[in-house]
Amino acid sequence: MSREAAATTHAAREDAPRGGIRPARVDRDATDRPRGPGILLTLATYAAILAALYPLLRVLAPGPWLPGVLMMPALVLAVGYATRRLGWPSIAVTATELSVCVVVVTFLFLPDSSLLRLLPTPASIDEVGEMLSLAMQEIITGFAPLPPEGPLTFLIVASVGLLTIVMDHVVLTARMPLLAAVGLIAVSLIPALAVPGDIDVAAFVVLAITLLLLLRADTRRREGEAGPAPARSASREPRVAGVTAAAMGIGAIAVVVTMVAAPVLPAPLPRTGAGFGPGANSIDPTLQLGEDLRRPEPNEVMYVRSDAAAVPYLRAATLSEFDGRIWRPDGGRPITLESESALAPVDVDENVRVIEYTTTVEVRNLVSRWLPVAYPAVSVDGLQGDWSALPFNRTVISSGLDTNGQRFSVTTHVPRPTLEQIRASRAGAFGVENASSELPERTPELVSELAAELTADAESDYDALLTLQSWFRGNEFEYSLDAPVRAGFDGTGAEALEQFLILRSGYCVHFASAFALMARSLDMPSRIVVGYLPGSATTEVVDGQTVHLVTSDQLHAWPEVHFEGIGWIAFEPTKSLGQPTRFSPAAVNVPTTGRDVVPSAAPTTSAAPAPSIAPEEDEEFIDSQLSPTDASAGGVPWALAAVGLVALLLLPALLGDLRRRRLRDAARERDAAAAWRSVQDAAIDLGIPLPAGESPRSFARRLVDAHAAPPEAMELLVRGIEHVSYARGTGTEYGHGSEVADAVAAVRAALSRTASPGRRALALLLPRSLVIQPGSVFAGDAQGARTG
Repeated sequence: MSREAAATTHAAREDAPRGGIRPARVDRDATDRPRGPGILLTLATYAAILAALYPLLRVLAPGPWLPGVLMMPALVLAVGYATRRLGWPSIAVTATELSVCVVVVTFLFLPDSSLLRLLPTPASIDEVGEMLSLAMQEIITGFAPLPPEGPLTFLIVASVGLLTIVMDHVVLTARMPLLAAVGLIAVSLIPALAVPGDIDVAAFVVLAITLLLLLRADTRRREGEAGPAPARSASREPRVAGVTAAAMGIGAIAVVVTMVAAPVLPAPLPRTGAGFGPGANSIDPTLQLGEDLRRPEPNEVMYVRSDAAAVPYLRAATLSEFDGRIWRPDGGRPITLESESALAPVDVDENVRVIEYTTTVEVRNLVSRWLPVAYPAVSVDGLQGDWSALPFNRTVISSGLDTNGQRFSVTTHVPRPTLEQIRASRAGAFGVENASSELPERTPELVSELAAELTADAESDYDALLTLQSWFRGNEFEYSLDAPVRAGFDGTGAEALEQFLILRSGYCVHFASAFALMARSLDMPSRIVVGYLPGSATTEVVDGQTVHLVTSDQLHAWPEVHFEGIGWIAFEPTKSLGQPTRFSPAAVNVPTTGRDVVPSAAPTTSAAPAPSIAPEEDEEFIDSQLSPTDASAGGVPWALAAVGLVALLLLPALLGDLRRRRLRDAARERDAAAAWRSVQDAAIDLGIPLPAGESPRSFARRLVDAHAAPPEAMELLVRGIEHVSYARGTGTEYGHGSEVADAVAAVRAALSRTASPGRRALALLLPRSLVIQPGSVFAGDAQGARTG
């Protein structure tokens, strides 16, 4: 060997660290460059947010909110990306995003009360309060899919903006994508809590893909960095930021639950079902009753008694709007029951008799915000909690599930026209909403043709409706829960009704819907009512009144038609259910048990009672009626179970992430043992053997040779752990905190890069280091180390 070669070899040996760990040049200037999030991570966050919000389409009708939901997250994330690229601190980034969100919301929804149509003023704040109040009223009284009115659109778009700001901070600033994933999964499941139905597999797959892309983008960003962010002035700042991000992530879920998901809590069309407790019942005002009707195990709901000759029907909600696919429950602005205008006196012609009755209800097993009341109610006494009424249809609702355990009395003023009076009255729409008269374009021609043919000889509107009622209850029809399923028309849409009229077999939903549409084809306003049959008489008598038991299988739907000067008249077209509606001539003296009321001229919609129907002793009918399965509450168990399962599956990943952050923060404080343990944990998670008999320097050399760990970073960490193990001191005497943390991050990134994608995913979701200690029999052996 020449003298020059020998000198070169000697110099190389002098430069090499002890133990033979080859040094590598580290670009220390890299940590000084301004660093922003990768564009892929920002795009992945945007896609994940949209995928989580996609289920809102099942609870909100498409409208102006849709472009707002697409635009707001894109704008907020773009602002965050740009400001981070400029090197702005995280608090400035978040403040800028919030400012942009406020300006956009002001421009779109508050232009008249703002300054330059961009900056909110005190008047804008007042307007926001009014819009929130109106939106909450829509939420309380509406049913999914809710129409996208202005206040509700404002609430949705503003809430999505806040959600995006929080997700941006959690993912791109705090670097906690797993927490964001949990929050977005919860957001996506919220609509299912209120509007259960078939699981949308496609939506779930899309959400899963976007979340995996989000986690992958974050992993690639970490791998592409030479180390974590530059050293901070305060070593405690990362820890505080992590805690803050976690709190804000949890807050994000609360924001969406209370502001975005609240509109979906009222479900879309009538159903009864399981409440929140075992065997609990609930009312969901929709007409999707088929699945519940086919459940054969009824249970008690309430006890009812009345001073009327026959116990009346108890109604929960009315449905007037039909778009050819579904019937929509009626909404409106509720008025507290304490107000005199909530349940005003009925308004009938002067010569129409009105009789007052009192009905007492004791709810035993019904969790619902719709109160079952007799009709037409003029007062409700004895309720506990806050209750309101919708004056135009006299239904009583609460903002919470307060029905269970209530005992109350309902006073009704029931119009009792004579046969001559109702025949002289026209079934007209004066004083009622237009929705009760609209016949959608999709209505089958068969509906109008049959109605015209059957009623061709009727001399009055009342006679025409009696003809329809008798036809439906005649021998041509049968009551069946199974025929609609076998024939594929188990629903309320126009096509289902056409099939019902052809096959002439179905249940109450089909009878009521067909009757209502045939009445509308004859220019008679109609609607459908959802409630309970009067129940079955028991042996108990209170104050001379027989107590009736109402069970869950007696949920029912029936039609009503509005007569001018009299009000809404209920009919019973469903075959095998009780007595049909009929009125007696004036010459016939019909005894009554109520008290006569002097007719009032108060300007309010009047109403006649539902027909007095006692369920027939028909075993097929009793066995085939509803069981406790609610649309909104029935979806709660599986949806909550899904949330719980997701949380359980992600719990190891969250715990692993918190452990990595704790060790990283300790490494920033020059804790050599924590820095070394972080490297050991990475090796265990990725399946790299870590036998007990191997020295730190041997382990480091193996990581450099077999797994491309940076030599200089490994040398720094080895010197630290050797100092802690063999010398006096705590190990904080070597290196700067940022250098130690940078070395740990560089080593972990290198180990991750050399592992297979499956191993990396397993290390992220199920970190073995949570339960396996370095040097244990499960961490590997000497043979594994040599072949590692």
